[in-house]
Amino acid sequence: MASLSNSVKLKYIKLGYQYLVNHILTVFLIPILMGFLIKILSLGPDQIYEIGSSLHFDLLQFLGSSLMIIFFATVYFMSKPRSVYLVDYACFKPPASYRVPHATLLEHLRLSNKDNPEIVEFQRRILQRSGLGDGTCLAPANLYIPPTPSLEASRAEAELILFSVIDDLLKKTGTKTKDIDILIVNCSVVSPTPSLSAMVINKYKLRSNIKSFNLSGMGCSASLISIDLARDLLQVHPNSCAIVVSTEITTLNYYSGNERSMVLTNCLFRMGGAAILCPTKSRQESIQIPITPSCQNSQGADDKAYRCIYEQEDTQGIQGVSLSKDLMLIAGEALKSNITTIGPLVLPASEQLLFLFTLIGQKILKLKWKPYTPDFKQAFEHFCIHAGGRGVIDELQKKLQLSDKDVEASRMTLHRFGNTSSSSIWYEMNYIESKGRMKKGDRIWQIAFGSGFKCNSAVWKCNRTITTPTDGPWLDCIGRYPVSTSQVLDL
Repeated sequence: MASLSNSVKLKYIKLGYQYLVNHILTVFLIPILMGFLIKILSLGPDQIYEIGSSLHFDLLQFLGSSLMIIFFATVYFMSKPRSVYLVDYACFKPPASYRVPHATLLEHLRLSNKDNPEIVEFQRRILQRSGLGDGTCLAPANLYIPPTPSLEASRAEAELILFSVIDDLLKKTGTKTKDIDILIVNCSVVSPTPSLSAMVINKYKLRSNIKSFNLSGMGCSASLISIDLARDLLQVHPNSCAIVVSTEITTLNYYSGNERSMVLTNCLFRMGGAAILCPTKSRQESIQIPITPSCQNSQGADDKAYRCIYEQEDTQGIQGVSLSKDLMLIAGEALKSNITTIGPLVLPASEQLLFLFTLIGQKILKLKWKPYTPDFKQAFEHFCIHAGGRGVIDELQKKLQLSDKDVEASRMTLHRFGNTSSSSIWYEMNYIESKGRMKKGDRIWQIAFGSGFKCNSAVWKCNRTITTPTDGPWLDCIGRYPVSTSQVLDL
């Protein structure tokens, strides 16, 4: 009971400290203004008139000062970055016929690997703890026995995903194809010629002067990199409209070899994609605005970090993506760098002061204090952590000291759709909206990891309370969530 009482007291002490520091100007200014007002009210009309008469103004000085203020204010507002709005986005919902329950996938693996039951057993154990449910989907080419991945099948999957999400986005926002000025498509593993962005231009007959970009090899954080690129382009091309399309093509992502570090992608990655509309002009239906530029932190100079997610051929010449055992350790270091960058931009003064005091105590006073982890729940109401796997979400929840409710969107996205790579953060945002939790003024932190190795994040602020969507990938299943994903599945 004594420890409980002490913890409650500490909680209220911290709340009082946070309120005092975060509202320090208000706390000090209100007494000063009240004292000034009382002093004015105590003066008589004659005294006030005498004070006013004693003030002398030089007209030329007054005009000069006014012009200087107007000039500097104009320079400030003209040099200020333009706001980039998120009008809306659309997420791909795969056809029900593409669904791959665990039992189906395991039977497929057994039939495809009759000569190597050990690799099947290894993948079964991974699936048991993966956090994925029975509703995830794979491209049809990967479910043939044996699998038949090909460039033609990859193009077919790309067309299905890209065209579906763009069609949905254009319909939801009422945007015409002639109004699209900038197109950015990101897909990490598949990069055909002509590019995926050229495929979109050809399909929708977009303008000949459109600014088109195709990003590949950027991993699961590519959507935030694309958003950052769109933001920079919109700064130099005002009154423009950008569409970002994020996906990962699973057809060529399937690995049919026997290397344990390379079969992990079979167990985690699934079909998915998202399209996002970002203009510089504010529109009535705009739902989000960015608080800060996207924060990018790359660990690529380190050899281990560079190779921890690496596309290569195994000893038999079979191509796949290898995931290193050091992945979680490297992700933790990348997250630490990202927090250091984004913290001063978003954290309230109370958290920054605590972090500074702890740093001074450790580095200068040589005190054996534990490193202070800022309370990011003071800065954000919602967290969209890349659904890279159960281990990734567990690690970030632990490092950021988040509650189960904070990471619910990430866990449920992993369970329902699997690791959809760069688009997963948009499924998570849609989950929050589908639950009716997105309110006006709420702040959202999107954070993702990618090959290279990099950690990227973006911060958005909600312009208006979002009504529960009447469409989207969660429409037919949101009532069943959340579900428990902590148990080991019996497969």
